[in-house]
This record gives sequence, structure tokens and C-alpha cells, in this order.
Amino acid sequence: MHAIRITAPGGPEVLAWSEVPDPVAGEGEVLVDVAAGAVNRADVAQRQGTYPPPPGASEYPGLECSGTVAALGPGTEDSGWSVGDPVCALLSGGGYAEKVAVPVGQLLPVPEGVGLAEAAALPEVAATVWSNLVMVGGLRAGETVLVHGGGSGIGTFAIQFARALGARVAVTAGSEEKLARCRELGAEITVNYRTEDFAERMREEGGADLILDIMGGSYLDANLRSLATNGRITMIALMGGRRAEADLGRMLAKRLSVHATTLRSRPLDEKAAIVAGVLEQVWPLVEQGAIRPVVDRSVPMRNAAEAHRVMESSAHTGKILLTL
Repeated sequence: MHAIRITAPGGPEVLAWSEVPDPVAGEGEVLVDVAAGAVNRADVAQRQGTYPPPPGASEYPGLECSGTVAALGPGTEDSGWSVGDPVCALLSGGGYAEKVAVPVGQLLPVPEGVGLAEAAALPEVAATVWSNLVMVGGLRAGETVLVHGGGSGIGTFAIQFARALGARVAVTAGSEEKLARCRELGAEITVNYRTEDFAERMREEGGADLILDIMGGSYLDANLRSLATNGRITMIALMGGRRAEADLGRMLAKRLSVHATTLRSRPLDEKAAIVAGVLEQVWPLVEQGAIRPVVDRSVPMRNAAEAHRVMESSAHTGKILLTL
């Protein structure tokens, strides 16, 4: 098969479309013929050499894909999946390829009303958003959630999902065009972080009950100032650095909490539990049209370098797909 190899740590030019050995479905795995993959910030970090795949994962980038079941590995014969089934999948790696072996617990059916290639935009964001807003963050109807990076793949999905839960959604983004798109998706409070202090704005709005944070260190103090009493932060990335000082007095006085989570390195049973939760609680919302994949553009997989340049420029809104 062909796959995108990272020939050395570096810029987008190190991504090479190469002929490589076919993967083999091991115990508890299903082999998928890939129709499309999607680009995530983690792929950029892996390419740069700062985010290696976990032990046992494919060396090729790509944390989600869609396609069709090509073969059932040992122990999956009674899984309910059959050769030819259209699927999408959460991966630890390997999505930038023509074939990928997937743990059976990380497969999802393509939602009704969603195209096969388009479905590649869903698994990683759905699993990340559901696990952090619901499992960890405990978001409830009537609460206010602040989503940083509202124009990203995570952000555009989180806006729709939180609205479907009955929450009030606030977002930050770096352009008026992205904020306008966020409002179209259901965000009620929009803040251009380049021109406005989001912490001050959130205080004016009564504070956030939950913050979905991608920045980490550089935003910690402002995030704490943005929270209402009993507020929570779920931190999923460290784009603003890994170190910060926190006002513990503010946290004590307002009973605030900070949670930090990752998805890629979780054990298989935890990932399977998250995928099962997504299937039960998120997929019906997709099929009802309450949540739709937001795809900025599709790029041929062999041109993954072009997709990475777009990702790094933040010129996109929603997901960037890699198609075969």
C-alpha cells in the first residue's frame, strides 16, 4: 500500500507518499480500506518530532479515518462487523494510508446522512468533545461553556454538541470571519482574542461553568478568572505552553477545578468505552442533523504537506480531509 511517511522531523516537506508494507489485522483488530483521513494538530506535532506515537501504534500519522471493512482479524468474527461495512474509526496512528488496522472497539458506523469521506471528520472530534464535556466536565443544560479555538475542528463540533445539550456557548477565535461561522453554528458569545480580553467578557456574561481549553499555560490565569463559582476547566492541549502559575486562593474561594486529559495514549478499554458513549449519545444527534461535520476543504492524501501548511496557518474553519 501507500502511506505518508515522516522522513525526518521538520516542516511539511518531510511528508512523503511512499510504498510501504500492508498492515495486518492482529488479535481484536479489523483491517479497513481507507477512503479518507483527517488532519489534527497532533499530526503536526508528530511531524515536528514533539509528539511520538504511543508504543505499538502505527508510525504513520493520522488519528481518524473512514472507509470500508476489508478483513476481520482474530477474535473479531462475532463483533457484528462484516467485510464491506462502511465505517469510521478512532486511531492511535496510521490514518494517512490506504489501509489501517483498527482495534474493533474503536470502529463506528458511518452515521446515516453523512458521506463516507465526510465521516472521516467525526471520530477524533466526537470522542474528544464528548469525553471532555460530558465524562470529565459534566456539562449540563443551562450551563455556559467557553470553547477556545471555536473555528477549529474541535471547536466547530463542540459548539454544536453543547447547543444540542442545551448549554449556552461562548467561543474565542482570531478573526471576525471565524466568529461569524461560530455564530452560525450556535455560539451566543463570541470573542476575538486578538482585540478583546475574554476573561473580562466572560465576567460580564456571568462567568463560564466549563471551559474547553487548548492553550494550557498561557491561558490558565485568564481561564480561572473567566470561571463562575464551581467552574471547571478541561485542558486537552498545550498550544500556549506547559507551565503557568495559578491563583490557588481564587480556586479555593470559588471551588474551581482543572482537569487535563489526553485521548491518544489511553488504554484500549478506555477508548472503547468512549467510542461506545459517542455511539450512544452523539451519533443520534448527527443523524438527526443537530450536529453536522464542518469540512473546510479536502486535499488528496498524497498532498498531505499542503494540508499541513493550511493547518499551521490557521486559515481553515473546521476539518481538513485527506482523500484517496
